[in-house]
Amino acid sequence: MHDLTGFQRDLLIAIAGLKEPHGLSIKDEIEDYYDSEINQGHLYPNLDTLVEKGLVEKGQKDKRTNLYVITQRGERELNARREWENQYVTPEVAQVA
Repeated sequence: MHDLTGFQRDLLIAIAGLKEPHGLSIKDEIEDYYDSEINQGHLYPNLDTLVEKGLVEKGQKDKRTNLYVITQRGERELNARREWENQYVTPEVAQVA
C-alpha cells in the first residue's frame, strides 16, 4: 500500500465499496469524491496498476464492460492501512474535526 499514489488508494477504496465496480461506476464515484472530472487516460492506467500489484482482479461483465473486484490481498492492505491510520487519527478525533 505504501507504494500506491493517493489516487490509487482512493480507487481501491471505491472499488471495495461499490456493489458492481466497473470502469464508469468507479469513475463516477471518484469524480464525486474529488468534485472534478477524471480523465479516462488517468483512470484506466491506474486501475491496471492495481491489477498488476494483485490488489484488484479485472474481469468482464460483457464485451464492452470490465469489472474490477478487490482481492483478498487488496482487502488485507486496506485493513492494514486503516489500522495504521487509526494509530494517529482515532474515530473520536475524526468526529470532532
